Amino acid sequence: MSTFAIKADKFVLPGATMQGGYLTVVDDVFGSWSAEAPEGVEVKDYTGCIVGPGLVDTHIHGFHNHATTDCDPAAIDDSSIALAQAGTTAWVPTTFTESIDDIGRACAAIAEADEHRGDDFMGARIAGIFLEGPFFTTAHVGAQNPDFLIEPDVDVFHGWQEKAGGRIVKSALAAEKPGAFEYISALDAEGVVTAIGHSDATYDEALAAVNAGASCFVHTYNGQRGLHHRDPGVTGTAMVTPSTYAEVICDGKHVVPAAIKALVDAKGWQHTVLITDCLICGGMPEGEYVSGGMPVVMKDNLCYIKKEDGTTGSIAGSVLTLARGVKNMVDWQIVTAEQAIRMASEIAARSVNVDDRFGAIKPGRKADLTIFSADMTLAATYVGGALVEA
Repeated sequence: MSTFAIKADKFVLPGATMQGGYLTVVDDVFGSWSAEAPEGVEVKDYTGCIVGPGLVDTHIHGFHNHATTDCDPAAIDDSSIALAQAGTTAWVPTTFTESIDDIGRACAAIAEADEHRGDDFMGARIAGIFLEGPFFTTAHVGAQNPDFLIEPDVDVFHGWQEKAGGRIVKSALAAEKPGAFEYISALDAEGVVTAIGHSDATYDEALAAVNAGASCFVHTYNGQRGLHHRDPGVTGTAMVTPSTYAEVICDGKHVVPAAIKALVDAKGWQHTVLITDCLICGGMPEGEYVSGGMPVVMKDNLCYIKKEDGTTGSIAGSVLTLARGVKNMVDWQIVTAEQAIRMASEIAARSVNVDDRFGAIKPGRKADLTIFSADMTLAATYVGGALVEA
């Protein structure tokens, strides 16, 4: 354990972005920012860089040839280490539409991985669990397995939450499903975020779900009834409900930059969450993989469903890193560097109610940092005040 200070051109702090100065790290937690160098401590010089909170990926299915549904705590740990090396310091492992028992086993494995970590573990922290499914519609099933689609059931959720040790922070469903409103209101009362996704709901149905307590939209534009001038659909509901959060996959392939800009302009960057929706093949070479029990093919920096005849079908998910997504948003001139960093840290954490632990540089919190060079390439990552080695 040691005390040191980081010198940089900018620091993205909760109240404002400070120009220049020094951020102190005491042992493994944040100290304070100061304009002048603190006396008697080592200074780590990142001149030319911008320092932000560690990035928080709230929708991600796997990384480094491991899926969150492998039911293997060691695989979760390996993914976490590789994610930290790629700039993400906290993640919300995300399940797929599988059988009730398989989802429960995945939740238990994630919880086990989280329980057995020591303070010296140099990987991304587990901020919670996101259940993407199985309460979806076949109309927008996407890469989810249609064989396991069921109706929303609070008792089933409680079984998963017990296996997760209370770690489930977000659950997605189609707003038009029978029992959706009861499910949403029940989870809302327990402090669990419900998100509208893989849904063919009309604007009125989606708005009713928001009124019942739903507060997030799953990968906006993708897997949902889109914006139409006679029916704004799910996408339109995401754009016009100011208190909700809208995820967006910021790889430029799932959603083109112009459409992302339209969403941010309508929603505001303060309620737009950068996600990866990354699959098992993230951080891996091109080839064939199995994701959520379904065969997929990774090529050209994207993951596709593999058809029975061996050809590729629709997009299954991304292989994006969140640090790259931040750079994309700046390169596309949609938001500023400071805003992009906040959208992938502070805003992301707030969208799943974990901002009391993640997403901000505050004295006393674990010193998790992501540092970007002037061109927004990843310069360094710190977990608990320790530099993550590649």
